[in-house]
This record gives sequence, C-alpha cells and structure tokens, in this order.
Amino acid sequence: MNRVLVVDDDTGMRSALEARFLRRGWQVETASHAAEAIAKFRRAKHPLVVTDIRMPGEDGFAVMRAAREIVPHTGVILLTAFASVPEAVAAMKDGACDYLVKPVSFEQLERAAERILGQAKAQKESARNLCGHSPAWLEALDRARRAAASDADILMEAESGTGKELVARWIHRLSPRRERPFIAINCAAFPDTLLESELFGHAKGAFTGALNAKPGKLELAHGGTLLLDEVGEIPLGLQPKLLRALQEREFDRLGDTRSIRVDLRVISTTNRSLAGMVRDGRFRADLYYRLNVVPLSLPPLRDRREDIGELAEHFLRLYAQSGAPQRLTPEFLDGLQAHSWPGNVRELANCIRRAAALATGPEIGPAALEGTVLLEPAVKSLLCSLRPGLSLGEMERKLVEITLEATGGNRSRAAELLGVSLRTVRNKVRSYGLPSSTSYAHD
Repeated sequence: MNRVLVVDDDTGMRSALEARFLRRGWQVETASHAAEAIAKFRRAKHPLVVTDIRMPGEDGFAVMRAAREIVPHTGVILLTAFASVPEAVAAMKDGACDYLVKPVSFEQLERAAERILGQAKAQKESARNLCGHSPAWLEALDRARRAAASDADILMEAESGTGKELVARWIHRLSPRRERPFIAINCAAFPDTLLESELFGHAKGAFTGALNAKPGKLELAHGGTLLLDEVGEIPLGLQPKLLRALQEREFDRLGDTRSIRVDLRVISTTNRSLAGMVRDGRFRADLYYRLNVVPLSLPPLRDRREDIGELAEHFLRLYAQSGAPQRLTPEFLDGLQAHSWPGNVRELANCIRRAAALATGPEIGPAALEGTVLLEPAVKSLLCSLRPGLSLGEMERKLVEITLEATGGNRSRAAELLGVSLRTVRNKVRSYGLPSSTSYAHD
C-alpha cells in the first residue's frame, strides 16, 4: 500500500487531501506544521511527503530538508498558493520532486505522486546491481538521480568496469522517458566506415550492399534515451555531423535527402578524459561542450573499498551454484580487500563468478583467489625491465606486451586494465608487430 505524509496548516486543505488519498487506497498521515511533520516522519519514514510551503514557523522547505536528511531519496511534492519562478527553481534545486500551484486538482497531484513512487521503485530494483554505501558511490548516485529528472545530456567519465552503462540505464528508468526506448551503441565496436550508418541509418541503395533502408540508432531512440558508449572513439570526420544532429535534433539518413527530427536524451560515456583529447586535437571542442551539459563521474572500486564485501556477497547470490549454500570466508574477503582491482566492479564480478563455479564445498576460501591478481606481476616485470635511455614508445610496447601476457592474450581484458579501447589495443598489437597467431589473438 502506498503511504504519504500530508502537511498543511489549512485544516480544510489537509482534510480534503487526506480524504482523496484514502479513497484511492493510500495510507495517509497528516501534520499541521513543520515540527509535527518532522516528528511523525522520524517515527514512520513515509516514501512520499506532500507539503505546503508557507506555514507558520518553519516552512515546507524545512520539512523537505529534514525528510531527505533522514531518508535521502524521499519523494517530496511542494504545494503553494503564491507561485514564483525563483521559488520554483529553488524548490527543484533543493531536491523537490515536483512543485504544484494551488488550487491543484487531485488528479494532477496523484499523477505526480505515482510518477515519483514509480521512480523510487525503479531505484530500489536497480539497487540490487548498484549496491554499495560508500560516500563516493552514494554521492555519484545522488547526482545521477537528480540529473535523471531533467532532459539535459549527460557525459559520464569513469574507468572501465565501474558500471557506466548500468548507471545510464538506471538514469533512463528514473527519467520521464522510462516508457520509451533505451538505445545503446558502442562507438568503438564499428569501423569508421560503418559507424555513420549505425548512428544515422541509410536509405536503400545508399552504398553497395544497402539492399534496404535501415533506421539508425538516433532514430530508434526517438522519445527515449541514446547511450553513446566509448564516445571518444568517434572519428573526427564524423563528429561535425553528430554535433549538428544533437544541436538541431535533426539529421539525414545516408543517401537520403529527407530530414528526420528526433526527440531524445543523450548519455555519453568514456573511460578517457575528453577534455584532454580536446587539448590534443583528437576531439572537437564544440561537440565536447554539447555532450558535457551534466558531467558525471563514477568512483573506481579502489576508492570505494568499503563496498567490496557487499558487492562480493551480491555477486555470490547471482552466481552461486545450485545445491549446497556457499559462503565467503573472512580470509577470502580479506584477500579481496588487498587487491587493487584495476578492472573495477567487472573484475570483481568475474572473480566471484569463477570462485562460485569452481567451489567444491559450502565455503569459498582464499585459495579461490589464485589467478585473480593479473596486473601486479606485470607491473613488477615492467619495472624490472626499465633502464636509462628507454624511449616512451619502448616502454609502451613493453607494457602492452606484458599486460597481454598477464591476461592470457585477452585483448578486451588488456584494454580494460590499460584504460584504453579494444581498438587501441588491436592497433598497438599491429603497429608493434606483436604476435597475432598466438594467445594474443583472443578477444
């Protein structure tokens, strides 16, 4: 049953809202002023608070701040008979989920309430995969949650394996666009010649092999959210066309003269510094500023070590084999804490999955960590090989070679550990003449 705390010093308004909520099957508690509301919220933490702004003593903003201090993700709807633009802006900046002007129809209020609780439900469901309570992680999620309510484009910069796509999907589920498509494209996964067609689509006969018209990812994301993963891999020659499409929300398919208009929200992710790429001339400044309306960063796992145990238990529940229950021993958890996790949460998930698959009893002990630490020996080997006069190019070659050896030739894994794209690793293997017929060839 949905629960709401209604706060208003006007007895008639308070009673009317209580009666309407009760008729719709809600569980309702009421308060006539801020102090009473805060005391009642402390006793029963309601997921939704509907409060008047202007009341004797402390106002509705005080109620909202107190409720969100106690439970950060509490939904709050502010009501006022004296609407002003500055007040509305202040309300939303302070964390209000909605701001309604009296006289407000109950249908309008109920729609807002159901939308807010729906967002809270999506957030709770997502928490199973976005688990963690470290300050750095909660701060990142809170910023993402606040950004979700707007239509502003988001640029998410974070290391590989930190959960960028997971957070992007969570933002979409919390946004007003959640009933519309979420379309993702990995910009590093396509050759330059195909990426344009994947993004914008093509008309029949636009090029050899184009036997039928095909919509692009921008068109498919109409009304919803487009995720541009590895956005730094978009070739410079294609960036002006993407910039125009994002500015105008209009583009042409390849080989077509008919313009297509789209309404979408763009979330871009990268494991590199786009600002640095702009300085180096490898990314257009105007496109960078267009994408970077709301910057968002996710902390690497080494900066949220207090979450490692919780994440490990979560992955064990996902991957544990049927039959005897499995438990992570304290020694195993200590081993997890000692690792630097260059591959971040993805590496931890793989570690737990491997340990669960190979477990022979109900407990998973430190022996299951064998083979987990991949990069540290490679770094030690690299350091031992350093000598005066070694060029940066030679050092880079050695690091790529040793990392490939440490990962058993898995280029995708090596790309994650090195913090570069898979395409970059492939290019380095080719340019340095590293073996391509051995285990290095595996992706």
